[in-house]
Amino acid sequence: NNTFQDHYLDVEYDLSKVMFIATANVLHTIPAALQDRLEIIRLSGYTEQEKNEIAKRYLVPKQLEANGLTAEKVEFVSEAIATLIQSYTREAGVRNLEREISSLCRKVARKYVVLSDDEKEKFREVLVSELVKELLGPIRFRTQLANEHNEIGVATGLAWTEVGGDVLQIESSLMPGRGQLTLTGKLGEVMQESMRTAISCVRARANKLGISPTFYKRYDMHIHVPEGAIPKDGPSAGITIATAVVSLLTNNPVRRDVAMTGEITLRGKVLPIGGVKEKLLAAHRAGIKTIILPRDNEKDLIEVPKEVLSTFQVNLVDRVDEVLNIALDEPGAKEISGDMSPIWDQDVSNITGSNTTLD
Repeated sequence: NNTFQDHYLDVEYDLSKVMFIATANVLHTIPAALQDRLEIIRLSGYTEQEKNEIAKRYLVPKQLEANGLTAEKVEFVSEAIATLIQSYTREAGVRNLEREISSLCRKVARKYVVLSDDEKEKFREVLVSELVKELLGPIRFRTQLANEHNEIGVATGLAWTEVGGDVLQIESSLMPGRGQLTLTGKLGEVMQESMRTAISCVRARANKLGISPTFYKRYDMHIHVPEGAIPKDGPSAGITIATAVVSLLTNNPVRRDVAMTGEITLRGKVLPIGGVKEKLLAAHRAGIKTIILPRDNEKDLIEVPKEVLSTFQVNLVDRVDEVLNIALDEPGAKEISGDMSPIWDQDVSNITGSNTTLD
């Protein structure tokens, strides 16, 4: 626009040769008319290894100098930096990591300045994980780990957030009732629709799965995603929800070492999703060993660091039946065929996804 006029200065500017570069953490807050005029370049967050190297090479030397310290007097070991990354920050970049390093440097500098000259000559502080916790106080973030046991009605999903990937649990519970469905966990509209789609998919395949087609007439179902204060949305938990529901209705536990992500259709097809790199990094932190991904996301695996990808058995699937044969504990020897013991032959009052645990 070569005739842009600033209304504050009342001066015309020639902006016809200006390239505007804008940044944002998420796209859904950008107005559609503006987003349509932008070329979107997606940049994924740093891995933990990258953050550790950035801290050692740049952030620590910068903050030591800013606080009047030297590398000869203060040493940050890799273990301490890893503790800062995992337990005191949760971000895609390193801004808060630098703040925590700065805070540690200030605390060490305070100890240093009150020493006598002789003590200053001998002073040396090696910052290890325990000392970091002592100086900064209780840890602020905990890494979501894999379940300790195989559980009925509880499946592990992978989610993308503004600060990177995360592991989430989908819990399901059944109780006598009249078919009411309760969805909780501060869920967005898209995720609620995904849950209803997953349940309809299970109902449509009830005979094949060994489930009574009329189960919904006699029981109420409650599906919950923990950490209820955190908003959650998106379609990528579809196969996780379906797995949790089938597990609950067939009394068949879900393998604790399996995590999954993928959208589901009414016909049981598994559709591709986004954020694969961030999700797999989260699974790696949680100690997950088996990953289930939509087959169409195979191309995204190239973005995952090789040292992380090598720790997984990645299963690429097209249909929900494949998901269930991998994720459920029993179908390892015999595939889904309708022979599993249905839940309505048992006392339903003792069956809930959140408290029934099998080794």
